[in-house]
Amino acid sequence: MSSVTQQRPIIIRDIELIAEMREVESLQKEVWACDDRDIVPLTILVATRELGAILIGAFEGPLLIGFAYSFVGREDERMVHHSHMLAVRPTYRNVNLGYKLKLAQRDRALAQGITRMTWTFDPLQSLNAHFNFAKLGVIADAYKTNFYGEATSSFLHQIGSGTDRLWVTWLLDSSRVEERLKTKNQSRTADLDLDRVARLIQVGPNNVPQTTQSSDRVAQKDLSIEIPADINALQRERPELAVRWREATRWAFSEAMASGYQIEDFCGASRNYQSVGVYLLSYGKTVKDFA
Repeated sequence: MSSVTQQRPIIIRDIELIAEMREVESLQKEVWACDDRDIVPLTILVATRELGAILIGAFEGPLLIGFAYSFVGREDERMVHHSHMLAVRPTYRNVNLGYKLKLAQRDRALAQGITRMTWTFDPLQSLNAHFNFAKLGVIADAYKTNFYGEATSSFLHQIGSGTDRLWVTWLLDSSRVEERLKTKNQSRTADLDLDRVARLIQVGPNNVPQTTQSSDRVAQKDLSIEIPADINALQRERPELAVRWREATRWAFSEAMASGYQIEDFCGASRNYQSVGVYLLSYGKTVKDFA
């Protein structure tokens, strides 16, 4: 990061000016390397802000270095905010901006009287999983296959791995979320012996996915699904293996959620002398149990 960053404070505030929304358009293309057709344009930002959308920017002086955007929606007869985008310039990703932007989103949604926020993310991205579950305290009870189609223009959506997403819910005023925000990490996995939790998918030797086909797996109180620590490296070095991971986890998450499980937590672990990510799923709970 430049010396300028160390001298100037970073300010998080609402984005209101047309010129700043143009910068949001440009930052989308810079961060995700996507075509014009795949960005959220200024006209949509303007129109949705008039109807309650939250558009927040992180600024270093006049420079936009990150933003978060959510719009109002309706889910299960309840008003929610759906956080569609959060982006931070690559050179500013070590100053906790994503976390600060999420907190600012939460404050503004609560000020509107809305207590739930949803968003999606790729379940194979372990850093995002840790951020969402361990730090923010989200839960997830829905898996979306190829949510944005089989591919987009972004480098994040490589042909072959698809755009599968977990749909997460952030219960903004819940005690669970408040505790996570106080401690930064209050994962339930700290109280469990993960080796005793039945696994649907395990990271095998050489990062190969291993599937458990046990007939009694859905009778367990807790299940786990493991993922590689760095799916992006696999995508670059062994793309065929990244596709296998997509197929394996697509089956595992879909099977578990259809059987009444939802994702409650995520943590890191070691398996076969490798770092892995572990999702913890619990049976019989609903979103209301965490509210």
